[in-house]
Parts: sequence; structure tokens; C-alpha cells
Amino acid sequence: MGRPDVPSGAGPTGPPPDPFDGPDGDGDDDVLAAQVEAMRAELANAPVEVVVANHCYALFELAALHLSQQPPHLPESRLAIDALGCLVDGLEGRLGESESVLKEGRASLQLAWVQIDGAERAGAQVDAVVGVDATSAPPDDDADDGG
Repeated sequence: MGRPDVPSGAGPTGPPPDPFDGPDGDGDDDVLAAQVEAMRAELANAPVEVVVANHCYALFELAALHLSQQPPHLPESRLAIDALGCLVDGLEGRLGESESVLKEGRASLQLAWVQIDGAERAGAQVDAVVGVDATSAPPDDDADDGG
């Protein structure tokens, strides 16, 4: 189901008042309405596969965010990973240039999820398993390839 079209002038006359705006902010409604209309026009002219791919990237970021929490939010990250998978698999061949990157991203999220879940089940420190420390910069292990 899509978002129903609302004819101009129907429904609320604008967004709720900004609590940080002074009492004389009446002219801001017209500016905001013009900005919203410009964004709608830009969106209507954008290639749909790009817009859908951007939503997929947002799901990727959502999953990664939940995986990076301490402790990780595994059920939440799993839902975002599964939603990403539904879109990528369900729209195969229709996501344009982003499709291969999205497939690789989903695979890396799935691998990270399995590693984190396994570490938690084994009682290990999750950061040690996936090589990530959420409180500092990533380790420089690759720089020490010489031993």
C-alpha cells in the first residue's frame, strides 16, 4: 500500500508549530510549504530505483547501528537485515547499479550478526570476535601484517 494522495488544501494546514520559533513565525509556513513542494518535485523526478536503493541503504545503516550497540540489539538488527534482504531479493534485477553493493552489504551484515550471536552464546566479548571497539577507533591490525 502506498501513501494516499491528499489533495492540496485538505487536512492540516501545515506542520505543528516549532517550539523554538517565536510568535511572529507566520511567514515560515509559506517557506516550509515551498521547501516541501520542491522536495516532492525532486523526488518525483528522481529515478525510482535510486530512491528505493537509498531506503535499502537506510536499512543497512539501521542494522549496523543495532549491531554496534553494547550489548548488541540482535532482534532489532535481524529485523532490519531481513527487511533489507526482502527488498534486495524481491527486487532482484531492478535496483540498478546499487544492487551488487546492497547484496554484498547484506551478506556482510549477516556474517557480522552470526559472529556476534555466536560470541554472545559462547560468553565471549563481542568486540574481540568482530574486531570492533565501539568506544574507540578501529584497531590497526592490518598495519601489522609483518608479524
